[in-house]
Amino acid sequence: MSNALYESDIEQLALEILKDEHDYKILYGPDISEGKYKEREYTEVILQGRLKKAVDTINDSIPDDAREEAIKKVLRTFSVSMMENNESFHRILTEGIDIKFNVGEGKSRTEKVWLIDFTNYDNNEFLAVNQFTLVENHNHKRPDIVLFINGIPLIVIELKNPIDENADVKAAFNQLQTYKQLIPSLFSYNAFLIASDGWFCQGWYDYQRLCTLYGVENC
Repeated sequence: MSNALYESDIEQLALEILKDEHDYKILYGPDISEGKYKEREYTEVILQGRLKKAVDTINDSIPDDAREEAIKKVLRTFSVSMMENNESFHRILTEGIDIKFNVGEGKSRTEKVWLIDFTNYDNNEFLAVNQFTLVENHNHKRPDIVLFINGIPLIVIELKNPIDENADVKAAFNQLQTYKQLIPSLFSYNAFLIASDGWFCQGWYDYQRLCTLYGVENC
């Protein structure tokens, strides 16, 4: 009987913890990218149907067209710089999106559209997708686990085999660096990175801390 431990075992354990202890729904990447339950193209980072449903629920007092305009702003990137896009998105995520809309009789009003309900937990959807394939600029990459809140990929988790001396937390960090270079659109929305080998775990909530730790320049 083999006692070998594989990276896939660590991945399944992480998914079980997310489901049982943190109420995440678990989906397998290929199941939402192809076949009967397809809800995204491989080039799409955000799960748009889930985002729309959440925005409609959280902002039900705001007109439909105003909510649609807010979603368009989320999907639109304004810079070739991943860091600048990330900073811009973090701002609208935490401060809301100011949307102006007509209220009749030639009058208009500006209100905030929120992507996450920070007061009512039940209005949000928490989803973990393993083996989430993304295609960008002909690069095909598949992070181990991506955590979505209301269809937005806020957390990326990279796992390594704890019994492989060459596959440690530093190797997981390097893999995240590769993803950032080859599939930068994923990281335009990212809020938190996690690297783990099953024994040790490291998380980062901003890129400068991540890069300083391992001496990476021009991160």
